[in-house]
Amino acid sequence: MVLATAAQPAIAQGIAAQGIAAQVVAAQVIAVQVIAQAEFPYERDLVLDARPMRGGKRVPILSIDSSGRAQIDLWCKRGQGQAVIAGDTITVLVGAMRDEPCSPERAQADEEMLAALSQVTNWSQRGETVTFTGGNTTLRFRAASN
Repeated sequence: MVLATAAQPAIAQGIAAQGIAAQVVAAQVIAVQVIAQAEFPYERDLVLDARPMRGGKRVPILSIDSSGRAQIDLWCKRGQGQAVIAGDTITVLVGAMRDEPCSPERAQADEEMLAALSQVTNWSQRGETVTFTGGNTTLRFRAASN
């Protein structure tokens, strides 16, 4: 009996040490997940979470490379821009856009999308959904798998 009683504190310390080690590992896993979520999905097509407009299959796609160069393909217009991303902030500077023939409805949607892109200030990602927000603007994109 005396031996069992003397061994109990050592066993308790071993169990506590294992518990602390498990907590450290869990904290490291959480930290890696947070870091992974904080990285912007560069080099991926971000497809606007919207249905194609009547008479077509096209929806806006935004692609930003690691240098910040942005390719912007809207319902009618196409062009380039520049994105400045730091942490969870984003600024999109729209460059020259090429007009392509389209309906007045699509042209209006392009203008609204360009205005919305110029207003975004933050981004977040949950799974494959990338969300841009700022002012009264919320744009949701699906990150296409390459």
